[in-house]
Amino acid sequence: YCIIYIHTNQFDYQSCLCYLQVNFMNQFNLFVELTRLKKPIGYMLLFWPCSWGLTLAYDFSNNLDKYFLYLFLFFLGSILMRSAGCIVNDIFDRKFDKKVFRTKDRPIASGKISIYLGLFYSGILCLVALLVLINFNSITIILALGSMPLAFSYPLMKRYTYWPQLFLGITFNYGLILGWTSITEQLNIIPIIFYLGAIFWTLGYDTIYGYQDIKDDEIIGLKSTSIKFKETAKSFLIVCYLILTFSLIIGGYMVNFNLFYYLFLIVPLIHLFLYQIKIFESNNPNRCLKIFKSNNYFGLIVFVNILIGKIL
Repeated sequence: YCIIYIHTNQFDYQSCLCYLQVNFMNQFNLFVELTRLKKPIGYMLLFWPCSWGLTLAYDFSNNLDKYFLYLFLFFLGSILMRSAGCIVNDIFDRKFDKKVFRTKDRPIASGKISIYLGLFYSGILCLVALLVLINFNSITIILALGSMPLAFSYPLMKRYTYWPQLFLGITFNYGLILGWTSITEQLNIIPIIFYLGAIFWTLGYDTIYGYQDIKDDEIIGLKSTSIKFKETAKSFLIVCYLILTFSLIIGGYMVNFNLFYYLFLIVPLIHLFLYQIKIFESNNPNRCLKIFKSNNYFGLIVFVNILIGKIL
């Protein structure tokens, strides 16, 4: 637009500026849509395990400045890595996304953003995430870098196995380990127990999420636990959430949490079994999405529960 004005000797500064502003806002809105920044549930589900691990390891008799700084850094890192992961996911799945009603209008699938621009955005986000990461100790940096292949290969799993949700659980809850090592600079059985439970938490809630697209996924040949357990969905979810429950109880015992931890543990368990499981209907996409989003509250409740166990 501006070039046309220059070649015709009719350059209009205000019109050109207006065009650039509109174009910038369009690109910015596409970037927000691409990275799902308006859908915070994704990065919050990545953040909560980080906060669990950090809180489990932290000695609250010390100054709290480091705790709040690390909590903020993990929150920022969760946003950055989830955004980069969304872009990579959309690049890998662009051909499949075009065939699924819920995802056909995503920026890369619809051609609004090119693959090369998507890769550029992802690279910038990873670079900023690296600047966040170098604020932690050496073992945390090494472990975090070691998890990168897991984070970016997850989108491929649904092509080869009925267990992509399990792979997501291993990847999405890795921050719990990082939260622990950021304080202790070592690993032991305690974070592993909580990590195992968190994996099955993700396995449960992402199976519920998968029922939104199950018809399209079956048609185009993608695999998931939603498809594998479609006839016994509630039983499978109960097993996942029972393993999560046992890990919270056993982990709490090993940390030597106080009685208040176990009393308040009733709240997240009510949320899992008397809300999520009770109202779950695999053939109701809207309800599945509602249950999935409610896991943000579950993550918060467990975080508060761990604080109670540590402080009271």
